[in-house]
Amino acid sequence: MSDSNDDDIPQLSSHTLAALQEFYAGQKQQTDPGGDNKYSIGIIEENWQLSQFWYSQETAFRLAEEVIAVAGEGGRIACVSAPSVYQKLRELHREDFSICIFEYDKRFAIYGEEFIFYNYNNPLDLPEKIAAHSFDVVIADPPYLSEECLRKMSETIKYLTQGKILLCTGAIMEEAAAKLLGVKMCKFIPKHTRNLANEFRCYVNYDSGLDSEI
Repeated sequence: MSDSNDDDIPQLSSHTLAALQEFYAGQKQQTDPGGDNKYSIGIIEENWQLSQFWYSQETAFRLAEEVIAVAGEGGRIACVSAPSVYQKLRELHREDFSICIFEYDKRFAIYGEEFIFYNYNNPLDLPEKIAAHSFDVVIADPPYLSEECLRKMSETIKYLTQGKILLCTGAIMEEAAAKLLGVKMCKFIPKHTRNLANEFRCYVNYDSGLDSEI
């Protein structure tokens, strides 16, 4: 009987090893995407446990166009829990505005200094570098359809914005949104990559191009 137990250790076939290498490469791509795909919507997958549902390409583009127009040349845009809009903004390769992404999910830290860790339960727990009323427009998408979530996130929104707000949330939140942020529902209806049970709408507190579309 041999002193070595090597013969008892199962050996992976070359096919299995190749499959494992492909799997781990895919996992790395999800956690550390780079190159031209870095800002593609879906490169970081939705985490349903965090109530993440990405916008469709068309909706993300329309919302990105809207906040660019509102911010103006050299403007500052805050994306609060709206990562797919941030990604679309950066995918456009525009350099005439600046953006910050406020997000709880640390996978988005791949975006470097533009990523700001954010927990809506601590609405004003923000880095010192984020000054009050330092963004021309804030686009926000609260993760939960509850008045508590919207109320806490409203504190963040009002702290960040110089005045203009674009809120994306459920139609059932219309009354609470008007009370907390003074926003009104637009005609434009945002779509997601997956069909959601709740109807989503956009709300603004300024004259918006989103209100000219049905």
